[in-house]
Amino acid sequence: AKFKLKTTASMTIFFSITTPVGIGIGMGISSAYKENSSTTLVVQGCFNAASAGILIYMALVDLLAADFNTPKLQNNSKLQIITNAFLLLGAGLMSLLAKWN
Repeated sequence: AKFKLKTTASMTIFFSITTPVGIGIGMGISSAYKENSSTTLVVQGCFNAASAGILIYMALVDLLAADFNTPKLQNNSKLQIITNAFLLLGAGLMSLLAKWN
């Protein structure tokens, strides 16, 4: 992308300060944080759901779509079945690993 210098600089600054600002906010609210309150659990659940949704979107749309839309895979039904079977096997094993922990 051919951004102007001002746009590039502002994106770099915002990217660079995201983590330190998040740490500062976390340190600021840590004194008022009650680990087992219902509000805390709802907020954590919402944040976990949002991050899981972003992860699933990135995996399915940005990563797997490029692999699954190749002409070699599109023209071979046997390869499609094998690829999808291994995709589901991998997802199942990751779910098992998450449940195990």
